Amino acid sequence: MTTSTALPAATREAYGPALVKLAEAGHDIVALDADLSASTGGNKLAASFPDRWFTVGAAEANMISIAAGLASTGKTVFAASFAVFMPGHCFDQIRVHIAQQRMNVKLIASHGGISVGEDGASAQAIEDLALMTSLPAMNVVVPCDVVEADAMIRQSAEDNEPWYIRLGRPKLPVVYTNGPSFRLGQAHQLRDGADLTLIACGLMVEPTLRAADSLAAEGISARVLNMSTLKPLDDDAIIHAADETGAIVCVEEHNVIGGLGSAVARMLALHRPTPMEQVGINDSFGQSGPWQALLDKYGLTSASVVAAARRAVARK
Repeated sequence: MTTSTALPAATREAYGPALVKLAEAGHDIVALDADLSASTGGNKLAASFPDRWFTVGAAEANMISIAAGLASTGKTVFAASFAVFMPGHCFDQIRVHIAQQRMNVKLIASHGGISVGEDGASAQAIEDLALMTSLPAMNVVVPCDVVEADAMIRQSAEDNEPWYIRLGRPKLPVVYTNGPSFRLGQAHQLRDGADLTLIACGLMVEPTLRAADSLAAEGISARVLNMSTLKPLDDDAIIHAADETGAIVCVEEHNVIGGLGSAVARMLALHRPTPMEQVGINDSFGQSGPWQALLDKYGLTSASVVAAARRAVARK
């Protein structure tokens, strides 16, 4: 794996600048925020286009209802909060007002996963992807770096369907140093391999690439897929990976129940039963601590991916 020379950046850092670019390009967008714009980055739109930005205070459920109302007038609406609050505080409103009505609302959920760190378990969303992928009509995406996050946000504005975009707090290495390859519903192959396939999303993509390096040194050839779209899932890429490599490992910063691994396991069970392992949060809540230390504690590391890969290959 080539080491990136780009400076690490948090995926949440893409949001504010992307909104400004969309407004400058003439998109009829408005943005709502639930009292967290300094952290989500929405205040950047407020500074440049104050008539397009609205804060509703700490009232996520009300924000979703307002977003649906604005979308009903033809606007493309962005609504931002932390992932633990959205969907955590407003799932019913998202379900009824956004998903059931297929409203043109983009839900920007910042600070996803246990990498929120010192804020502790009450602020760490480990179940948000399970909730959001359960909703019909909802597109659910998780970028692996700031470049892919920018592409997702800007592409979402070209689509009239509801989106859930999960962003993160920590600064991450840039994977897409030559520009993004994001397309909704399409996995992106970062590395070819013959012995197994590693399927990752979000901040776990870069450690998965490092795991593939370690496996190569052991003589194990690992394909790596960035499955940045959890819904609609790229069924074809999963089936081809199962057919061509014969073993799968899914890697995510989410509960192993209900996230990427669960979606891939369902697809394999229905179409290509295949030896599979998961690397994720093993059905437990997080705790307060530095985010890197929490990733180590909960087994979200390249070493864990290597161990899971060995188990999967042994089961072939």
